[in-house]
Amino acid sequence: MSTSSSTAPVTAPPPAPAVRMTGRQKLVLVLLLGAQFMIAVDFSILNVALPAVGEGLGFSLAHLQWIATSFALAAAGFTLLFGRVADLVGRKRLFTGGMVVLGLSSVLGGLATSPEVLLTARVLQGLATAAVTPAGLALLTTAFKEGPLRERALGLNGALMSAGFTAGAILGGLLTDLLSWRWAFFINVPVAALVVALAPSVITDSRPAGRPKLDLPGAATVTGGLLLLVYGLTQAGESGWTTPTTLAALLVGAALVVGFWFVEKRAAAPLVPVHILRRRSVVWGNATGLIAFVTETSLVFLLTLYLQEVLGYSPLATGLAFGVLGIGTVTGGMLGGRAVGRFGSRRTIVTGGAVQAAATLSLVALGTSGGWIWLLLAATFVGGVGNMLMIVGFMVTATSGLPDGEQGMATGLATMTQQVGITLGIPVMSAIVTARTGADTGPGAVLSGVSAAVLVNSALVLAGALLAGVFLGRSGSRASAG
Repeated sequence: MSTSSSTAPVTAPPPAPAVRMTGRQKLVLVLLLGAQFMIAVDFSILNVALPAVGEGLGFSLAHLQWIATSFALAAAGFTLLFGRVADLVGRKRLFTGGMVVLGLSSVLGGLATSPEVLLTARVLQGLATAAVTPAGLALLTTAFKEGPLRERALGLNGALMSAGFTAGAILGGLLTDLLSWRWAFFINVPVAALVVALAPSVITDSRPAGRPKLDLPGAATVTGGLLLLVYGLTQAGESGWTTPTTLAALLVGAALVVGFWFVEKRAAAPLVPVHILRRRSVVWGNATGLIAFVTETSLVFLLTLYLQEVLGYSPLATGLAFGVLGIGTVTGGMLGGRAVGRFGSRRTIVTGGAVQAAATLSLVALGTSGGWIWLLLAATFVGGVGNMLMIVGFMVTATSGLPDGEQGMATGLATMTQQVGITLGIPVMSAIVTARTGADTGPGAVLSGVSAAVLVNSALVLAGALLAGVFLGRSGSRASAG
């Protein structure tokens, strides 16, 4: 009998080859990420230019906030509807059409000669954003199967989205100082034109097998509810939480959103099937995303107050200071996909939230001397990394375990969460600052108000991450329904 089997060396099986993107997938990724980056820049590019826009077109100080609010209303209110429309008529068609509208509305905004024309352009930009963002994310998630490649793509998407917010603030200051606020609109045009020119040949789209009717009652209730909620939150930040207008908008908006649930239970072709709204991964993934966007975008607002009102920074210097936050978010986005692949989305969310909460908490120590800028820079970098780990974990969780035909719904929900979070954070934190400072606008009072809001911000993100960790269970990036 041969003994070769007992004497032959035992060799370990070769390691599984790393999954790599094809050349076409890389092209799709570059195109879609470029579009999402431009959308993110659009959110913040006008913020530091608002005084210049108001002076140029004759906006009163009280009405200046409508330049941002009109955009936010359209973007948040129609995102879920357009996410479903993308599933019905084709994501590629909606994505390309949205980019066309974005380019044309940017031309209109850059050429505006009156407040009415500018606000019309901003509403159209918001509608274009509501179409492009969920359609682009759905194209991204269907181009990459669930697993390492999708996690890497969503990590890069999150990194560029957050970098876009920061780049928008810096770019808005530079363009306004060196050229004109109008270039904050015009800069979109060549990017949109390039995306529209390349999309037909680069992006492939899975067409729906059937064309069910759009759920109009569901669309009306959820869109109306979101519009009123965003309007109410904006009014709360401007005129207080107890004014009749604010209370009416918030109550009616909440009632419509609750009514949406009952409409969907009875709809033959629901906008969002109830079984999706019952999935633990969808519910808690989106809850995590809401808290991540509420806390980080409002923290930028709080630190803007600190830098300008306490340390006396100019708008441009303030935007440049947030460049460090941008580096942190890009770093977190690059690490996020790998962290989810290795540790699961649940652990990534909890770790990212804990890091962000600790970094934010350290900002309570900020003082009135210029030397505290170093603490701010270090904390925003570390907090940016943690925040982006949460966001990547949220995106992977909220879009996992669903068929390609429902990815438009899932990404529409995730994008709506993002838009509402961005809109919600500033009024809430502004109310905390105002309650603490009262009529005193001196540097010491502003610092006291900012510190109180920072403390609430830190507690909120930690609580959100821990709750997501508990309710998502131990299923990692493949969170189960329940």
